[in-house]
Amino acid sequence: MATDAPQPPGRTDDSPAQPTTEAFIEAQNSAEFAELRRSYRSFAFPLTLGFIAWYLLYVLLSSYAGDFMGTVVVAHFNVAFVFGLAQFATTFLIAWLYSRHASTKLDPKAEAIKSRMEADA
Repeated sequence: MATDAPQPPGRTDDSPAQPTTEAFIEAQNSAEFAELRRSYRSFAFPLTLGFIAWYLLYVLLSSYAGDFMGTVVVAHFNVAFVFGLAQFATTFLIAWLYSRHASTKLDPKAEAIKSRMEADA
């Protein structure tokens, strides 16, 4: 946590110098941080909306299309069971995609901002 208060006497801290509040505000208003936010939002919001729509479709079909959801697909597995398993698969797929997106697009930008702020402090 950044603060303008001096460090307590007698304490030696080997951690990197902390940026001031003004430095955080400056970084927040920078084009670099705006690009980081845009990159995050352009990935997270569409996937979140898509997953919510997919989940609501499952719930609505389960509630109002019982005959369709009860249709046997293979052996004793019906459409509802397949859709339920697909919900889990979709969840893990989105988590994997986000992890990959974060490590390739978000983390390098965030690290650059962090390094610059620590160097300026």
